[in-house]
Amino acid sequence: MLSTLTKEIETRIKAIIREKYDVAYDSLTFTLPPRIEMGELALPIAFDLARKVRRIPRDIARELALEAQAIPGIGKVAVAGAGYLNFHLDRAPFALQLARSIETGRHGQAPPGDDAGKVIVEHTNINPNKAAHIGHLRNAALGDSFVRCLRFLGRQVEVQNYLDNTGVQVADVVVGLERMQGKTLRDVAGMEGKFDYFCWDVYAAVAKFYAESEENQKWRSRTMQAIEAGNNPTAELAEHVAMRIVRAHLATMARINVYYDLLPRESEILHLHFWEKAFQQLRDRGAMYHVQEGKNRGCWVMKTSGDAESAGSGEELEEDEKIIVRSDGTVTYVGKDIAYQLWKFGLLGLDFHYRLFPAYDHHPLWITSAGATPGEHPPRFGAGQRVYNVIDTRQSYLQNIVLQGLRALGYEEQAENSIHFSYEMVALSPACCEELGYELSGEEKKRPYVEVSGRRGLGVKADDLLDALAEKALGEVRARHDLSDDQAGKIAGVISVGALRYFLLRFARTTVIAFDFKEALSFDGETGPYVQYAVVRAGNIFRKLQEAGGEASFSEIDPARLGSFLSGNDDIWELTYQAARLPEVVRQAADSLELSQLCKYAFHLAQRFNLFYHKYRILSEADTDRKMHLLFVVDLVRRQLAKALDLLGCEVPSVM
Repeated sequence: MLSTLTKEIETRIKAIIREKYDVAYDSLTFTLPPRIEMGELALPIAFDLARKVRRIPRDIARELALEAQAIPGIGKVAVAGAGYLNFHLDRAPFALQLARSIETGRHGQAPPGDDAGKVIVEHTNINPNKAAHIGHLRNAALGDSFVRCLRFLGRQVEVQNYLDNTGVQVADVVVGLERMQGKTLRDVAGMEGKFDYFCWDVYAAVAKFYAESEENQKWRSRTMQAIEAGNNPTAELAEHVAMRIVRAHLATMARINVYYDLLPRESEILHLHFWEKAFQQLRDRGAMYHVQEGKNRGCWVMKTSGDAESAGSGEELEEDEKIIVRSDGTVTYVGKDIAYQLWKFGLLGLDFHYRLFPAYDHHPLWITSAGATPGEHPPRFGAGQRVYNVIDTRQSYLQNIVLQGLRALGYEEQAENSIHFSYEMVALSPACCEELGYELSGEEKKRPYVEVSGRRGLGVKADDLLDALAEKALGEVRARHDLSDDQAGKIAGVISVGALRYFLLRFARTTVIAFDFKEALSFDGETGPYVQYAVVRAGNIFRKLQEAGGEASFSEIDPARLGSFLSGNDDIWELTYQAARLPEVVRQAADSLELSQLCKYAFHLAQRFNLFYHKYRILSEADTDRKMHLLFVVDLVRRQLAKALDLLGCEVPSVM
């Protein structure tokens, strides 16, 4: 709503300037006045225009202000300083329109036709070889909240969680099961308990197995070949391991309110000849070539700089080569990802088969399949206009290789629309490590954070972290309320997930996060529970009103009286105006890929509301109109705060 009004002001001002001064502008840049009583939008265009037409800026600003008074939604246009145009919104109509747009649920959506086309967001993408860890939670939280923001803005979004079920990591676990422990598929299928936890330890132990001898190392290549070939006991065991762990991952992510539309599997990229077709295209375009000598002998590689003919030889050439197909014939991750990216844009001329994958009660989840499933009618997946790959910064090089593959095939537009949504790792604060039972050296205790490593078995499993966080939240809930175990448990779960997701999102994505229990769960400061508490506090006002036999119906509010109320209380109007900025903030966060902006907005709006709450006696207000106007503002703010939390993947508990 605010962005629509801003665009309308910009359009009208540009038209006025063309008509009066014969000067054309492509766009105008608005700023914010230093104080709300000076207006909501400021435009310094008179300064630039003065240089073009050789006149005094303030005189131009006065002329523009007279013309701009007639713009719908504007109450007053004032000239400030040496020539700023300050726009004052018509407060009551603006607030009432905000209430209507919130009620309809369309206040964040772009106009029809704006950025049309499907957006594909691929996130989480945990190797299905062991339990998820805390770093995976940051990926999932970023990806899921980004999707929520895009959908809030009216975009069509498809959420994909790619399953690398034929990769090195799965092969390593299979080597551990078959070669180290002598287990068969029947043995593994009969195992009970948290299978993803069991495989966590198997994966860590395989590194020692490989280090024992060169013969042991050969089992990785042999196992990968067997998995890619399919229709053998090793491939069947790999399939069981991968899909069993996928189910564990889905359950873990559902705990933090993360869900998907499609699970594309790497095995189908191979078995349905996606890679074979992509390989042929890359080879025919000269983007890949076969190495005849050197350490990469027998591999198909892609040049990472220049071209094969103009490059040097020997070590210099090898440094510029990225292996796409290994000498044993197995395909690297990046090779399969090029084929996958081509399919995402609908450029491959091939499609998966699909089947429903029972996982959620409220949302259909599909998974790719090598064959058609009778009676099922999946939606059309892929063929996106833009693709976002949520992958950490350590994968930047490989993401660039994928883009290089698209460009080598002539798909420049699609390469431009392939966005690497990168982020930094999650570590642990020393205090968090000690609370989780990890022994630290004296040197580690002095560090700002402690890095974790799944390959070495050092790290925090996501479910363990969520359990510990919920237990700490439960202690806080029990200290404040006398509730049944079931009630207290549910509320603690909502608070702990809100604390975790807000904590993972409030830092700039290029910042290394050092997770800390105390900081995340605090009810004070920039935390999820602080924002949740503000919404609960607002809700309590209406609960107490209802308990006292009162009601709040805003349909009969008189615009003139509301306008007088808002005009006489700049602080309350500023709170209302900040509540209206949610769609604008969401759009900025989505454009910049910085969800931290949305966190900061929610925190500052909660702060403003808490100041308002302590300053005004709402339920005890004697003046009927004033009381209704105060309740009206409370309702606007609580709805916007609740929506902001929802976009961050956080729910609102019933009590705190």
